[in-house]
Amino acid sequence: MRTYLLAILLALAAPLAAHAQSADLVLCDRVAADPSDPDKPADVKGVAEIAASDVSTAIRFCKQAAPSSRRAMFALGRAYAANRQTAEAIAAWRKAADKGSSAAMVELGVLYGTGAGVAKDEAQARKLFEKAAQAGNPRGVSNLAALGGAGGGAPADPAQARALLGKAAETNAEAQYQLGLMLSEGTGGAQDDVAARALFEKAAAQNHPGALERMGAFAQEGRGGAKDKDAAKAYYERAAALGDEDAKKALERLRCPYAIKDKQGKLVTTLCF
Repeated sequence: MRTYLLAILLALAAPLAAHAQSADLVLCDRVAADPSDPDKPADVKGVAEIAASDVSTAIRFCKQAAPSSRRAMFALGRAYAANRQTAEAIAAWRKAADKGSSAAMVELGVLYGTGAGVAKDEAQARKLFEKAAQAGNPRGVSNLAALGGAGGGAPADPAQARALLGKAAETNAEAQYQLGLMLSEGTGGAQDDVAARALFEKAAAQNHPGALERMGAFAQEGRGGAKDKDAAKAYYERAAALGDEDAKKALERLRCPYAIKDKQGKLVTTLCF
């Protein structure tokens, strides 16, 4: 009889334990999920930076959820990093990367590429970015290209980067923006302003600052579509509100379009409206 009752109690406790674990992950996501993490569910917004007041909460609940969730393990690394516990952050990201987290691979790659908290190792950084890129992580692709452009070893393959971004751009605003840049500049393949503008428009609809700025420039110049100064200004204003410095400068140029220079070509003043 006692064994029978114990079995019933265990059966009842199992769903409660699963629910508690789920609650840990929900709270971890709420305060520490990365908006750019491909593992993040669509209904989880994420935070660009973990608020100082949420760091201890993030560490507590992400640590509890981490054993059964690579997303939580990655978020735990973010929480440790926000708390300036670099060694703990690296350990958490390594565990998450071992479980296949491409976001953790990117963070580790950044550390190796810059020598922050670990010995600088651009070969290891490249390897991590390549793995993340192969998994479809747009930051992995863009960081891999940047590492090659900075002279860190063999140059990145622009055509391969373009192909990888093409897959990620189906759902990711950052990938849409990065691929739009490659298309607009003719990097890794033919230049295509129409396709670039379409990608910028998709990313701009998701409030990507860089894409909003590019849409402003394309609308102002009539690249890849109609020329519309009013639309250009609206795009610039949205990008500037999100902190994009290029958009702020573009708005200033729209406001003060005429420059007066001296005989040596130095700017004296501008005429503003």
